[in-house]
Amino acid sequence: MPAAAYMPNPKGFPDTLVEQALDDALDCGAKVPVLAISGLQGSGKSTLALQVVARAQARGLRAAALSIDDVYLTRAQRQRLARAVHPLLITRGPPGTHDLPLAHSVLDAVVARQPLALPRFDKLADERVSPAQWPQLAEPLDLLVFEGWFLGTPAEQPAALDTPLNALEREADADGRWRRWCNAALADNYPGLWQRCDRLWFLQPPDFSVVPRWRWQQEQNLQAAQPGRSGMTRPQLDRFVQYYERVSRQALRALPDVADRVIALDGQRQIIGVR
Repeated sequence: MPAAAYMPNPKGFPDTLVEQALDDALDCGAKVPVLAISGLQGSGKSTLALQVVARAQARGLRAAALSIDDVYLTRAQRQRLARAVHPLLITRGPPGTHDLPLAHSVLDAVVARQPLALPRFDKLADERVSPAQWPQLAEPLDLLVFEGWFLGTPAEQPAALDTPLNALEREADADGRWRRWCNAALADNYPGLWQRCDRLWFLQPPDFSVVPRWRWQQEQNLQAAQPGRSGMTRPQLDRFVQYYERVSRQALRALPDVADRVIALDGQRQIIGVR
């Protein structure tokens, strides 16, 4: 569809796109649709997810959003992985650092139309929020919007892992053990989660080079919303993004052919095409 049909909205994505995402999910035939929104860091997937939820609620539907970031392993669990497998696994984000049984338990409750609590993760504290503080949903949902930076992404071929991709891999994963472990997790453990998504929308940036800037803007907004709490500096963030680079580039290669809808964005997150 021509980009002209989607005029920029200062509060988020255009209403026409939000309506289309909601209608697409509701028309998929699932009893309780799960709409997946995939997009690299800072692409606006959380914004779009919340807009779809708000639009669904305006129609009288019960809807909620869940991020794959909300089901990160706890810091203690990642510390155990770091000791047992590779030190880089202390850092949240790459495949293998998520609590997939927790994610499946949430989806099980959604599909069964049971009351549930939605997990939450505190990124500034780098720790899962206490379950006592998770939002409680007493009524069954009509729609779940599931968003995440690599939803639907398949694993790479093993030969693609041979050469380090960035400074992090060259300096801290010279033998490739970490990236091969993460890729094996992506191949073996995540497809079952992807298959539970009824529709997949992909927010496609022009290339990976915009991600550090977009993620820095996200970090600044996060810190501004919680003054007095420390976050990452720009050099720390630039290093942090390298943990995500390999799978992000794989998402850019693979998801345009996998997603049900691709929203092409320019470097300012303006929509330049929809297919």
